Amino acid sequence: MRPACDQSGALSFTVEQARAGERVDRYLADAIQHTVAASEHLQAQTRFQALSRSRIKGLIEAGHLHCNGQPLREPAAPVRAGMRLLLEVPPAAPATPEGENVAFTMLYEDDDLIVLDKPAGLVVHPAPGNETGTLVNGLIAHCGASLQGIGGERRPGIVHRLDKDTSGVMVVAKTELAHLALSEDFAQRRIDRCYLAFAWGLPAPASGEYEGAIGRDKRDRKRMALTPRGGKWALTRYRTLECFGSAAALVECRLATGRTHQIRVHFSANGHPLIGDPLYLRRIPAAAKGLEAGARGAALDFSRQALHAARLGFTHPRTGENLLFETPMPEDMQALRVALSGGDATTRS
Repeated sequence: MRPACDQSGALSFTVEQARAGERVDRYLADAIQHTVAASEHLQAQTRFQALSRSRIKGLIEAGHLHCNGQPLREPAAPVRAGMRLLLEVPPAAPATPEGENVAFTMLYEDDDLIVLDKPAGLVVHPAPGNETGTLVNGLIAHCGASLQGIGGERRPGIVHRLDKDTSGVMVVAKTELAHLALSEDFAQRRIDRCYLAFAWGLPAPASGEYEGAIGRDKRDRKRMALTPRGGKWALTRYRTLECFGSAAALVECRLATGRTHQIRVHFSANGHPLIGDPLYLRRIPAAAKGLEAGARGAALDFSRQALHAARLGFTHPRTGENLLFETPMPEDMQALRVALSGGDATTRS
């Protein structure tokens, strides 16, 4: 059966024998191009022709694909001959975010880039559920129309991101030259990145590496997890800076890779979830019993993952100058440090 499209926002396909075994996102990307070319509906052609494979992957993960009437959320799932697929394509949000007055601290700016200290609680770019009030909205207000279109209309200038509730240093490109160069440097791991985090328990050894492929958690799509298949290799190097009894530690983390939730996943998987982490800390850790009441309350009530991007170093894409930016832990993490220590913190080198 040939693929078909209509004007209601849905695409339907029946997989032919010759395509069996392909990843479903790859199959759909190719099939959609043939569908658009064969469609007699101008509206359908306009709506579906810009569907990239990454967009299709996002639709699958968001639950917009059904296989034989049942939701299919795995972009890497293989298709089988005769499989009936229905992909719902919701109307796109406005392509270009509007400028808004969004507060953030500027550390450096020139004609090519901006370096800033992102506060916790600020979403980096518009996404479902957070269409306004993002860092991108603030950057557009600051830079004007010159930023729009650099690296994509929905996330102009963004070459890397921090989770909403992670604070710290970010670099944003203002020109296509800067965007391409910085994106390549991140991809080739030529960026110096250092994070500070408070974790439950004491990592053993005090310094080392956490390694393991990271992919989407099959039981909870909001979470990432270590996965033996389908994930991306990830490596986190850590060093314990302070121990708070045996209950918690302040650790320095350096990323050899940049996967979604990488530090949070690696520490949780190794028995040391980050203090305050709403996704990877599902119950009161046993280590909390080792804290006196005030410190325990401060740690258990901490309102976000205790994670701060403290250092960012890179080569300027135009001048070739080596730039390095560092910011101290924000006030909430500094207060947590004081509460945890209670005069009983031990420093480790």
